[in-house]
Amino acid sequence: MKRIILIACALTMVAATSLTGWSQGQVLKDFSQEEATPTDHRVLPAERLFVSQSIEKEIARVQKLLKNKKLAEMFAKCFPNTLDTTVHFRIDDEGQPDTFVYTGDIHAMWLRDSGAQVWPYVRFARNDERLRLLIAGVINRQFSCIVLDPYANAFNDGPTGSYWSSDYTDMKPELHERKYEIDSLCYPIRLAYEYWQVTGDTSIFGVTWREAIEKVLQVFTDQQQKLGRGSYRFQRQTAVATDTRPYGGYGNPVKPIGLIASAFRPSDDVTIFQFLIPSNFMAVSSLRKAARILTTVNHDTEMAGRCTILADEVEQALRKYAVVNHPKYGEIYAFEIDGYGGQNLMDDANVPSLLAMPYLGDVPADDPIYQNTRRFVLSEDNPYFFKGSAAEGIGGPHVGRDMIWPMSIMMRAFTSQDETEIRQCLVTLINADAGTGYMHESFHKDDPNNYTRRWFAWQNTLFGELILKLIDDGRLDLLNSI
Repeated sequence: MKRIILIACALTMVAATSLTGWSQGQVLKDFSQEEATPTDHRVLPAERLFVSQSIEKEIARVQKLLKNKKLAEMFAKCFPNTLDTTVHFRIDDEGQPDTFVYTGDIHAMWLRDSGAQVWPYVRFARNDERLRLLIAGVINRQFSCIVLDPYANAFNDGPTGSYWSSDYTDMKPELHERKYEIDSLCYPIRLAYEYWQVTGDTSIFGVTWREAIEKVLQVFTDQQQKLGRGSYRFQRQTAVATDTRPYGGYGNPVKPIGLIASAFRPSDDVTIFQFLIPSNFMAVSSLRKAARILTTVNHDTEMAGRCTILADEVEQALRKYAVVNHPKYGEIYAFEIDGYGGQNLMDDANVPSLLAMPYLGDVPADDPIYQNTRRFVLSEDNPYFFKGSAAEGIGGPHVGRDMIWPMSIMMRAFTSQDETEIRQCLVTLINADAGTGYMHESFHKDDPNNYTRRWFAWQNTLFGELILKLIDDGRLDLLNSI
C-alpha cells in the first residue's frame, strides 16, 4: 500500500442518507422546512476541499453576466460543488497525483460519477497547474481501480470493506459495490482523452493505463458472450428486484450478435435485456479514443488494433440490431435488446441514455433516427417519462414512479437547438431546487420539495456545465430572458 500525503483540507459534512434507503429507491421526506445544513449554502473557503483560482475567476465572470439573481447564485454554488465537497487530492510516495472523489452523500468513488464530476473542469486545466494535477489524479485513480477489478462500479478509499460485502459476487475490501456496467469502463477513457487533448499531458498513459485497457478489452470480449454466459455473476439478497440478477446471477440470456452485455444500467439498476444500446454506443466511441491514444502516445499498434476491431464489430451490430420500427415514431433506437428479438422501448435518466447520446458525442444530434428516438423518450409513450404540475422529465426505476431526474432535463437542454425548449428546461431546473440552490438526484413531478439525495455532486456540476455551454453557444440573452 502506497504512503499517501494529504494535500486537501478537511471538510465536516452532515451525516449522509442511509445507504439502504437510497439503494432501495425510497423517496425521502420533504426537507424544505428543515434547518439549513452545510449543503444549503456554499461551504466557507477555509472548509473547501480544493480551491482552484481559475474556477473562482470563472464563477465571478459568469455571475457578472447573469441577470437572474437566483440563477447566478445557483451557478456559483453548483459548479464548484465537486471541488468544494468531494475531491480528496494527494501525491503518493512515487510523486504521482492521486485523487479520490466521493459521489456526494455516499463516501465512495463511482467510476462513472467521478469522471462526470470533474469533466467540466478539464477546459481550465491547461492554464491551472494545480487543477491539472487534481484531474490527472482522478484519472490515475480510475485506471488503478479498473486494474483492481474491471467489473466493479464503485470503490472505497482503501480496503475498508463495504455495506454490500455480502453480495454474491467476487467482492474485495477495496470495493464499495461490484455491479458491472459498460459505462464504468467508458467514462475514464472519455475523461483521459479529453484531458490529453486539452493539456497535452501524456504522463497518465503509462503502465497502469495499458493494464487498464487490457482489462477493458478482456471484459468487453467476455461480455459479448460468444463462448457462453461470461465470467461475471452477481446476486444480492434484497426485496428490490432491480438490485439483483436472475438465472443464478448471470442475467437473462442473450444471443451473441456482436454487442456487449451490461449487467446493470448507469442507474445501477439491473438490465432486463443485457444489450444496453446507449452504453454500447459509448463503448464504440471509447474504444476508438483508446486506440488513438495507444497509437499516438504508446505506439502500441497491436493493442490499438484490437480496440479498433472490437469497436468496428460493435458498431456494425448496432447498425444491424439497435434500430426498431415504432408504429408511431418510425425508426428509433431501442433501449435494450437480447439478440433473440426481445426489445425494451424506454429511456432512463442516467447517462449514457438514449436522450444523451449526442451530448456524449456518440451520435449526431441531427441523426434522423436519434430525432425520432428523442420524440419518443420525451413523450408519455416512454414509461419513465413523467409529467406533472411542477415539471416534466425522465426518471427510471431507481427511485420510483413520478420522480424526475434533473439530469434528464439538463440532457434535454444539452441536446436541443430550440430556444423555447431550452428556456423551459432552465426555468424548470431553477424552480426545482426546493429552496436549496442545488440540484438533487430526483424530485416529484408535482412537488420539488419531495426529492432524493440532498448532496449529489454530479448533478450540481452538470448544471454548471450546462450554463457554461449556453454562454459559449452565444445564448446569454436566452439565459437573461428568464
